[in-house]
Amino acid sequence: QVQLVESGGGLVQAGGSLRLSCAASGRAFSLSPMGWFRQAPGKEREFVSTIGRFGLDTYYADSVKGRFTISRDSARNTVYLQMDSLKPEDTAVYYCAAGRMMSRLPHDYDYWGQGTQVTVSS
Repeated sequence: QVQLVESGGGLVQAGGSLRLSCAASGRAFSLSPMGWFRQAPGKEREFVSTIGRFGLDTYYADSVKGRFTISRDSARNTVYLQMDSLKPEDTAVYYCAAGRMMSRLPHDYDYWGQGTQVTVSS
């Protein structure tokens, strides 16, 4: 079992930065690839980024590549998403998830946090 709690969301102007954190509890965290997804109102949940068990492999959606950075700190059981050069279209609820594999697909993830709201004003 893995329990996930996101934090760090908020309101920021376009061009600004935010860092999201996802604190995990449970022994399975160190065994799990982790992912970040987001969901805007009226839209489906979409992949943002994923990181492997050891933090060496990372993948990003094209829409955030070069602006967002995913990382993990196994000592703190925490995954981060550094978001720079934010745009209004990044506005969404952001979710972290623990999965069985690095994947862009939500159904490959077994555990989800409650989400944190990110709002980017123009």
